[in-house]
This record gives sequence, C-alpha cells and structure tokens, in this order.
Amino acid sequence: ANLSVICSHSVNGVAKIHTEILKKSVLRPFYEYFPSKFNNKTNGITHRRWLMKANPDLCELISETIGHSWMAHATDLHKLSAHADDPLLGERIAMVKSCNKERLAAYVKRTTGQTINIDSIFDCHIKRIHNYKRQNLNVMHIMDLVNRIRENPSLDIEPRTFFFAGKAAPAYYQAKRTIKLINTVAAMIDADPLLREKLKVVFLENYRVSLAEIIIPAADVSEQISTASKEASGTGNMKFMMNGAVTIGTHDGANIEIRNEVGTENFVAFGLTADEVIDFQKRGGYNARAVYDANPRLRKVVDQLVSGELPAGREEFRELHDGFLHYNDEFFLLEDFVPYVAAQEQIDRLYKDKSRWRKMCIENIAHSGEFSSDNTIWEYAVGIWQVKP
Repeated sequence: ANLSVICSHSVNGVAKIHTEILKKSVLRPFYEYFPSKFNNKTNGITHRRWLMKANPDLCELISETIGHSWMAHATDLHKLSAHADDPLLGERIAMVKSCNKERLAAYVKRTTGQTINIDSIFDCHIKRIHNYKRQNLNVMHIMDLVNRIRENPSLDIEPRTFFFAGKAAPAYYQAKRTIKLINTVAAMIDADPLLREKLKVVFLENYRVSLAEIIIPAADVSEQISTASKEASGTGNMKFMMNGAVTIGTHDGANIEIRNEVGTENFVAFGLTADEVIDFQKRGGYNARAVYDANPRLRKVVDQLVSGELPAGREEFRELHDGFLHYNDEFFLLEDFVPYVAAQEQIDRLYKDKSRWRKMCIENIAHSGEFSSDNTIWEYAVGIWQVKP
C-alpha cells in the first residue's frame, strides 16, 4: 500500500468517511506529504440491474409517475419526492412490495419448505458473514425479543421475519459459529408456538447476485449495522434504498451519505460514531464487562449463549460469549446493544404508521439515484483518469 501511494498520481477512498480515515490515520504521513493526491469517490450501484432488472413492477410505476428519463439519468428519480405524500402512489408501491414479498416467500417455500408470513416486516441482513458486520448484534436483538415475548405473551409488536444470507470465509471459525447461532435461534423460534406467531428467522443458503435480486425488492428493513469506521463503503445499503427499504444503520461507510441525502427522518440511525470507536481503540477506556453488568436484558442474552437454553450444545457458542467478556468486545456489540434495540423499537412504531412508512419508502427511492455508479464512473473519468466520459 505504501508503494502504491508513492507511485500513483491519485489515491481515493470509496466513501467520504473512509477517505477521511485514510487521511487522518491509516495513510496520514502520506496525506501530509502528498495532500493533492487524495480525493473521495463514493462507490455506486447500477440502477439497470438493481432496479430495472430486479424490480420491473416498481420501474413501471415510477415511469408512470415521473416519466422515463430516470432510466438514462438515475438522478431524475428525485422527481418522486414531489409525490411522496400521494396516498395512492404509496398504496401502489406497497402493493408492488407485497408482490415481491410473495415472490421471496415462494422461493423460500420451494427451496427450504418453510412458510413465510408475507404480512410480517421483512427485515434483511445480507452480506458477508464477519464479526465487524455484526450479524451477532442482530441475533442478540432477536434473542431479546424472544425473552420479552416469553415474559409478556401479549407484547404489541409487528410480526417480523428476519432474513440472513451471506458466505463465510472457509477458515473463519467465528463466522461459522455465527451461521450456527442464526440457525439455532431459528430452530428455537420454530419449535415454540408462542414465538412463531410473531417471529421467524431464515438463513438463505448460497448467497449470490441472483438471490439478492429476489431478496432486495422484497425488503422492508435494510440492516446496515457494521461497527463505525470498519466498513469502507458498502453498497448493499444503496440497493435496498433504491427498492424502497428503510435503513437501520450505524454511522459508517456510505450510510452517512445515504442519511444526509434522504434526510434523518427517513433513516433510523444508532450507535457509536467512527471517531468514538477510533478513540476507544487508541486511548482505551472501553469496558465490555461494565456494560454487560449494567444492563439486565443484555446480560441475559449474553448468558444464554452458554447457559444451555439454546437448542445446541452448552459450549457451542463459548467463543462468541468469551469474545464479548474476556476479549473486551472488539467490535462494540455490547456498547451498541441498547441503542440498537431502541432503533428497532422505532422501526416497529414507524411501520405501524402505514402512511408515514410509505412516505419514507418513496423518499428512499427518490434519493437513491445519487448513488448510481454512472455518477461514480463520471467522477473517476473526470477526476482521476482524465478522459472524456
């Protein structure tokens, strides 16, 4: 990397926060010596695949509402904002979403035999399985919901289906344990009539582009919960946004730019900032055991990993448990647990307000054109390659 910086005429990060981290810490000496080399080019996605191909019914509705220009110029999607308060458009977009949920449910039934409630919130966490991407934080929230429902069977929450998909590197033992945990919690919920009325967990095998094209148009909630400062950019958040999902996300990667673009009222943010994470890493001061001791609900969930309550061996998830308490929770799951649970409760309240939720969906679609890869490639052409686009 050092030699690459010296030999290159241009160095860029792939999201604004990533670029700033390169300049301030990772490559700071080089930035101080070669400040003019450094610039930002936020990653983008192609709306031709992730909207036009993956979600043709939504495309037809968009074109009927604002014309066809957005197909060539994705930023023209912003014209949808003028229709965000239109109840008829909101209802029609909801109908398209429902059809896409039926398609995903049919895929799940065909490939796994499981039945999905299409009237539930489709909460999707699809990405490579990795500790910093924090699938375990999502599972801990599900376990907390299980505990709350068992304590209060009349708990007023919207039924929710949690979809996970992603691959683990062959030698990444902790990631394999995460997949095992997801499936163990899924089995526990399926075995309990009380729980399965309100909750469902599905791990979809062999995650790939063609499967993503089925999942993403069906999603209500986009899980983008990596530890702040760890995700260089991420583009799954853009794909979900473009298909009308609402993001629950940390202050990381392109999440920040999505939130700034769509507005804080249309994005559910939580957790530590990148500066706070980096400060903990540089100066110390984080005490995972103290966080664990201070919160009974969190403590119960962490203890359940090794208590024998899960339908797996008592030691099956010992490494995950010890990573929190004996290795000081490297990716700050315990610190972000309470804010994450609060953000999930906000998602539940928002979804109950159908008109509010539909407006949020429209605004997300309307502002997604800013993240088209057409824009990114244009910036590379002009700013780095110095060729005519």
